[in-house]
Amino acid sequence: MDIDFWKNKNILITGHTGFKGSWLSLYLSYLEANIYGVALEPLYKNDLFFTAKVNNFINHNFCDIRDFDRLTKIINHTKPDIIFHLAAQPLVRDSYINSKYTWETNVMGTINLLESIKSFEHKCAVVIVTTDKVYNNSGQKKLYIENDELGGFDPYSSSKSAVELAVNSWRNSFYKNNNFIKIATARAGNVIGGGDWSKDRIIPDVIKNLEINKTVVLRNPNYTRPWQHVLDPLQGYLTLAKELYTSQNQEIESAFNFGPTTNEIYTVLNLVNEIFKTWAGKFEIKNEFGSLHESSELSLAINKSNNLLKWQPIFNFQQAVFHTVDWYKRNSLNANTYDITMEQIKIFSNLYKKANING
Repeated sequence: MDIDFWKNKNILITGHTGFKGSWLSLYLSYLEANIYGVALEPLYKNDLFFTAKVNNFINHNFCDIRDFDRLTKIINHTKPDIIFHLAAQPLVRDSYINSKYTWETNVMGTINLLESIKSFEHKCAVVIVTTDKVYNNSGQKKLYIENDELGGFDPYSSSKSAVELAVNSWRNSFYKNNNFIKIATARAGNVIGGGDWSKDRIIPDVIKNLEINKTVVLRNPNYTRPWQHVLDPLQGYLTLAKELYTSQNQEIESAFNFGPTTNEIYTVLNLVNEIFKTWAGKFEIKNEFGSLHESSELSLAINKSNNLLKWQPIFNFQQAVFHTVDWYKRNSLNANTYDITMEQIKIFSNLYKKANING
């Protein structure tokens, strides 16, 4: 598990107070890195950042990434070897309500980051996280590859597509022959895992209903998504960052998909039925015709990540769902959140080591 590489590296995470950012912070603490964070304050008291006491393992700064001067000052002070840019307005439905804020945060926040590292005179690998929703989704059953047309119907998806364009532009305009800065983007599928309490997400919605023994309402039971446990794409980001930092292969300075294998694409209904195997419940279907647009089909091809990075998902669908629900179930019984999370990181790490030894 690359501890020799990560140990004592200066790592900056933007959005470290969020769901993925908190998991990444704890994962990097397990790898003995020096971790710094830039983010807004968490929204909820039960957010993983608070309950797992992530602040004990990170030098963190509360900062809006739209504040260019403060962001630049923090980054120059931190002198990161590696930057993971996760800070964003991440919700599709919120983007319809707060479309201007979504674009300002996602696009201009990223450009602020790209501008702030122009003066770097030390080696730095930058992984900018976008989404699987950057593609011009035709609604057809197909696996999207990294050079497919970008698009995005809703303000969130289109803002992330714009991020991809901005990164490519800044990379070509300012970093093409730069010996210090290497930049790539990461497009992950629908991530699940313990500690996500965001509204309008299927897992938090289901868990909240299970906790009070209430029937789960499914809006779009037949929609497919590339579900994956949060640790799998995070391992992808770590693998990509290491390759950017150590490799001279310019192909790495590009976009990468991180998702499940092609036989691991499941519907919302499949997901809920799998959840109920660990935590019994019941559901009803209420289709929302004419509601806000969401793509019905979404799948990613991961051949490029597999071929160039030697990355592959560790947890299959059943394992991903089990560990997610087990986390919430134990949390509802007042188990220690940090202990649950670190236990799952260690389980994942051991499986990762075995896969790489045998692979």
